[in-house]
Formats: sequence, structure tokens, C-alpha cells
Amino acid sequence: MDENNRNFIFAIVLSMAVLFAWQFFFVPETPPEGQQAAQKAEQGLPTPSADSAPPQPGAGTAPQPGASTAPQPGASTAPQPEGSPTGLTRKTALAASPRVEIDTPSVRGSISLKGARLDDLTLKDYRVTVDPNSPQVILLSPAGGPHAYYAERGFVGAGGNDLGLPTGDTLWTAEGQGRLTPATPVTLAYDNGKGLKFTRTISVDDKYMFTIDDTVTNTGTDAVTLYPYGLVSRHEFPEVEGFYILHEGLIGVVDDGLEEISYSSAIDDPPATFKSKNGWLGITDKYWATVVVPEQNQSFDAKFAGTQNGDRTRFQTDYLMGPLTVAAGGTEQVSGRVFAGAKEVNVVDGYASTYDIPKFDLLIDWGWFYFLTRPLFYALDYFYKLVGNFGVSILIVTVLIKLVLFPLANKSYVSMSRMKKLAPEMQKIKERYGEDRMRQQQAMMELYKKEKVNPASGCLPILVQIPVFFALYKVLFVTIEMRHAPFFGWIKDLSAPDPTSVFNLFGLIPWDPPTFLMIGAWPLIMGFTMWFQMKLNPAPPDPMQQKLFTWMPVIFTYLLASFPAGLVIYWAWNNSLSILQQSFIMWRQGVDIPLLENLGIKPSHGAADENEEAKSAKTEAAQKRSAKAARRAKRAAKQTNSGAAKKASAKKASAKKAEDAETDGGEDRPA
Repeated sequence: MDENNRNFIFAIVLSMAVLFAWQFFFVPETPPEGQQAAQKAEQGLPTPSADSAPPQPGAGTAPQPGASTAPQPGASTAPQPEGSPTGLTRKTALAASPRVEIDTPSVRGSISLKGARLDDLTLKDYRVTVDPNSPQVILLSPAGGPHAYYAERGFVGAGGNDLGLPTGDTLWTAEGQGRLTPATPVTLAYDNGKGLKFTRTISVDDKYMFTIDDTVTNTGTDAVTLYPYGLVSRHEFPEVEGFYILHEGLIGVVDDGLEEISYSSAIDDPPATFKSKNGWLGITDKYWATVVVPEQNQSFDAKFAGTQNGDRTRFQTDYLMGPLTVAAGGTEQVSGRVFAGAKEVNVVDGYASTYDIPKFDLLIDWGWFYFLTRPLFYALDYFYKLVGNFGVSILIVTVLIKLVLFPLANKSYVSMSRMKKLAPEMQKIKERYGEDRMRQQQAMMELYKKEKVNPASGCLPILVQIPVFFALYKVLFVTIEMRHAPFFGWIKDLSAPDPTSVFNLFGLIPWDPPTFLMIGAWPLIMGFTMWFQMKLNPAPPDPMQQKLFTWMPVIFTYLLASFPAGLVIYWAWNNSLSILQQSFIMWRQGVDIPLLENLGIKPSHGAADENEEAKSAKTEAAQKRSAKAARRAKRAAKQTNSGAAKKASAKKASAKKAEDAETDGGEDRPA
């Protein structure tokens, strides 16, 4: 591999280093697990106002000017968030209203009979930290307590008529004394005493999908027009991871397009409104989400909004469906769903298919390269189910990736080996043309063409591995399946950095180094494999390049120390496989591996190993230079001698002339 090829590879690697440096120095660090726990528990926004003016009759889903659509932030009559005069603890807020218990294999919690809200949910399968005794993750919390976060279904009325519709303060009645389980739905009822009876049946599966069927019976003498709505509401500005590759905040699919609005944008910008017939909307965290899904193929208005009043911040996504007219003596029904739980890939994909929810899989932030990240995840998940360890699954998938790329890598390494065998010819060209760089390049290109060698082929494996590397990074970072997934030994969480540090001798010294000194064992292993792989190749001839290549493993070790341990393990394993593959190909091609020489264990025999043709080329070139110099000296000497002879001849002629003149003058003088 010649100098230009090394320069090209170095440019690629340097570009990657810049990206990693940006990630390391400019992207906020992941919050501690304790802060994340608070984030997971956050939720809650105000409920619809009982006295807000609903859309006018006949307006369809488009409200008239000055009329309210879905519940507006700040219009709630429910208890206010913590920090206001009525702030409560979570336990006290839960006890403020009667409840119906929720108990499934995946979640536990309760439904508040006051407002019929889903506002208390704990995820059984997930804990705040990797410690199995740490608290379970709390997803939803009631209004009035800290970090209120809840989902709500309801109705607003048409016109300014007082229809006695249920609000956030309405007390519903549970029919029966049962609890909500996958096998036992619950039914809530409310009679407004004005001819309208509301019946709500709530069912749940064994994961995170709640189905809500609302029935409205009109026992009055006049038809009534209602507008069903659903919302996800959250109080207080939550702690976020703050990584540019991850969306956290308001999210939804409306009008067949994905909408992602960050918390800060929701506060700074006006509410975003859309019209759609299919879709869903809600609020997402890194691993959890709460989403409302209206009936599909029914027109609705969607809104994403955030407000800030002093130190009280609220976020809300809601939909308002078209008019539902209940005739006198008639009954109408409307259904919807609420997803509240962990964003497990197979579960989310299953809901998208089972309930025909458009693009529900985008609830997981696969990023722009989803065509790589999704297949890579499925491969990792497949082998995980076989071996029971995601770390081992990463090792297996890495081998498969190497097999898929083997023809390309094999061609690359063969070309690199041929390049090394052509080193004497290349040296001969350099000696022949001296400082004439253009002639050198032309001669080398002719040599490459003759020997069918591509000098840039050594870069191809690196170019292919870059997208694979970032795809794996994305999978490790955003999928909940990788969260708290152990490997072996000290790696208890593949999605978190290696917890050890060389600066406290991997825990032997009772001292916790600062974050920038957390360089664990696996990053060191990765750095060693990278350094070892570089030593398989001849050292670059340029001293500056030698220094850069020497320090590159150190730089990458430092940068990758803050990356997920699963990613570092992948890179170390990939380097090890590349070392074996490259060594085998070089051996098969009959190319010497300058490992001992590059390690300084064995003296370099580069000059002694040159073949006779290269030596004779050097000798011939030296002889030509000497002959050329001799000819130049001879010509110079000739020119010098010729000039001296001319001067002597002129001087002699001048002297003779003077003598003749003197003789002639003597003869003419008188005696």
C-alpha cells in the first residue's frame, strides 16, 4: 500500500475521529440513572375545561373562530402540579380519588374514577438501575402530584349548551368490584341527570395497549351532538438525554407524515395543528411512550402544544374527532386506544400490524438509516433468542457481517498484498525518475494497470464498516432490548459505557475518577487490537504519518471509552477478525508480515530483502547520475578551455600587432 493510499485511509479515519470528538465534547452526557428515573415518572397535563366553548354545530372537525377544540393547556380544574399551592406528593395525589386497580403481566397501577383517567402506571419488567433491587420504572402519575403525566378520553359539546358532559372532576362509578386484567375488562358509568348516560369499557392486553369503548345513550327528547377527544398530557419540563440522534418530546403520525416536536420547540413555537383521517399522537421518552390512537379512517384534528406560565410548564398532544350525533332515545359508540409502556420492538411492530396503525413502528427512533438499523436489530434479537446473551449475539452478527463482506475484504487484502510485492518496482520507478513527480505517478499508474492492482482497494472495507458501525451504535442507543443487557464479567449493561477505569486500577483503588478519565478495560482491548492491526502493515515512509498512526489507537481508545460497551466490544472483535483475515491472506499471497520489525523486536531488513533487480536499478540510476554529472563537468571544462585559448590567441595577436607597428615606425624615422 503506497503513500497515497495511506493518505486516503488516514483522511477517512480522521473524519471519523472528528465525528467522535463532536459526539464526545459537544453532546450532553447521559443523565445519571437517578435523574432518568424521575424522567420516566413524569407526566400530566390539565384536563378539558368544563366551561370552554366547544366547536359549533355543523362545523365538522373545524372549530369556528373563538371556539375551543380539544382541551387547552391551563384549562384544567384538576389539582395543579407540585409547586402550586395545592401541590401533593404522588402518594397523596393517588389517594385523592377512588381507583380501579390494574394488574397485568407487564404493568400495575390504577385508573382514577375522578375523570376516568389512566394516570397511574408502573412497568413491572423494568427497573431504574441495573441493580435488580432498584425501584420499578414509574411511567404515569396523577395530576396534582409531581411530574404529572396521564392519558384521557372524553367529549366536548357543540354550541354553548350546558350538556353536563363529564370533565376532569367528574366522578365515575365502577360497575362491579373487579380489577382490570387481560381477562377481566372494567366498566365505568356516569349519568349526568340531564338525559345522557356514559358507559366506558376499558380492556387491556398482556403488554401495554388499552382499548377504550365509549357508549353514549340519549334518554332525552332532543338530539345531542358531541365531539370525542383524546389527549396525552404532561406537567413540568422533563429531564432529557439531549442527544442529537434521539428524539424525545411530542410525536405523532398525522396525514401519513411523522411529526416530531421537541419540548423546547413546543414551548417556543405556536401549537402545531393538523387534519388527518389516520394516525396517532403522544409523548415519547427514550425507552417509554404514551400514545392515544383514535378510530382510524375517521377525520380528526390533531394538535401538539406546550405552554409555560411562570415556573409551570405543560405539554399536550390531543385529537378532536368529528361530530357524533346521538338521536333522542338513541345510542352511539366510539372507540379508541391508548398505548402506555415500553417501546419494545416486537410489541410495537405487532400493534402496528394487529390494529392497522399507520407507521406505528416509527415510535422507535430508528433514524435516517432505518434500512440498516432495523435489520441489524432483528439479526441481534434472533441470535439473542438462541444464545440468551446480547453480547454473544453481537459477536455472532459481527462474524456474519465479515462473511458477507468477505469477497470485498478478500479482494482488498489481496490487492494490498500485491502492492507490497510491487514495492521494489515502485522503488525502482522512484529512483529512475528522481524528483519528477508527474513521471513517477504516470509510471506507477501504468504499473498498477499492468499488474491489475487497485491502490484504493484498501479503503473499501473501512468505507463499508462505517455505516455498520453507526447502525449498531443506533441500535444499542435507542432500543430498550439493549437496556441493562449484560455481557460477561463486569459488563452489566451493553448500552452503557464500560464502568471500569484504568486510573483506579479497575476498582482496586477506592477512588471514583471523573468522567473524562473513565477508560475501561474493553476500550483498552479495542485500542490494543487497533494498534496490533496497524503493525501488520509496513510503517508509512513519512515521519509525520508514522507519528499520527502511532497515536491513533490512543485517540480512539479515549474517544470510544464513553461509547456503549456493546459498540466497543464489536469494534475490538471486528479488529481481531480483521487481523486473522489479513494475516492469512498475506501468508497465502507469499507476502512477508513485518510484524516483528514494526514492533521493534526484530531489526528491519528492508534493504537486504530487496531483490537483485531493485538493487541493480539503484546502481544503474546512480551510474547514470554519475555519468551525467561527468558529462556536464567535461562540457564545462571544454567551455572553460576554449575561452582561455581564445583569450590567449587574442592576446598573442594583439602583441604581434603591437610589435609590427613598432617595427614599421622604426623604419620610417629619419636617421
